[in-house]
Amino acid sequence: MRGTLAALTALTVVGLTACGDDTKTAGPQATTAGATSAATATGTVTVFAAASLTESFTKIGKDFQAANPGAKVTFNFAGSSALATQINNGAPADVFASAAPANMKTVTDAGGGEGTATTFVKNQLVIAVPKGNPKAIKGLADLTKPGVKVALCAEQVPCGAAAKKALDAAAVKLTPVTLEQDVKGALSKVKLGEVDAALVYRTDAKAAAADVEGVEFPESAGAINDYPIIVLKKAPNPAGAKAFVAYVLSDKGRTVLGTAGFQAP
Repeated sequence: MRGTLAALTALTVVGLTACGDDTKTAGPQATTAGATSAATATGTVTVFAAASLTESFTKIGKDFQAANPGAKVTFNFAGSSALATQINNGAPADVFASAAPANMKTVTDAGGGEGTATTFVKNQLVIAVPKGNPKAIKGLADLTKPGVKVALCAEQVPCGAAAKKALDAAAVKLTPVTLEQDVKGALSKVKLGEVDAALVYRTDAKAAAADVEGVEFPESAGAINDYPIIVLKKAPNPAGAKAFVAYVLSDKGRTVLGTAGFQAP
């Protein structure tokens, strides 16, 4: 009898703990709550994230799984506009991390978000050039020199919208040889030697430092992108989704993002 009562008491404590975690709201205040939420995470957590988050979120996903042996994180990395369309068309996902508020708004305006999106990092553009900078590109104006081939992201993609804003601020008009659907596509053109330069995020240039260099330019300061994250309303694993978002916002998650070159919100 005494053993039965002890078991029931333990179950009650576990039940109350789990319920408490399910009601946590994603946001900056969740920094210290990440460990508590993550401790109860189980099952598959499907995260739709901007392509520029590939390296940092892959690392965070592995860390999250290590802290939660019962959980598995799967990612869909792509351009934020494409991800928003997929979510609004019913693609099953637990979390959406966008590279710009506009694409997040597309999802929340359609009623796809649970609560309010939280900006968790910022990102800034650089000009990615091959190692050694053979075309001696020092700023946006150099991208218009004869013979310089440039890759940009399409305007509906956050990196493309930021690039247009920076180019307009510098009064620079250029015709890219290709418009890519995400920042990784634009960066790959430089890495493969198909173009002489591309406007990409600082974090992407840093991740590809073995192949490219990032040239800073002043106009990028006026085209910084905010990155919002949210638990999705139709999340198949809402508890796991809340736990993952809390982990991203935790000190451990922010450390990974900061190391990758993202700026604090």
